[in-house]
Amino acid sequence: MLHLKWKDAPTIRTVKCVHTDASKYLVSNVLTVGKEYEVKNETEEFIFVIDNTGEVGGFYKDYFA
Repeated sequence: MLHLKWKDAPTIRTVKCVHTDASKYLVSNVLTVGKEYEVKNETEEFIFVIDNTGEVGGFYKDYFA
């Protein structure tokens, strides 16, 4: 259950959200275009950031620059 400690983990880097146009999921309620987010973990396909709710969420990398 390592993912429970990600919120308190040191920030790896910051990324900027470039769009919230999702084809399948609604992400505009937790991400804001132009806002920078702290990256807590990263895989090949996903970035785990602290989103607008204050919790760690996993999103596809194509939302960020």
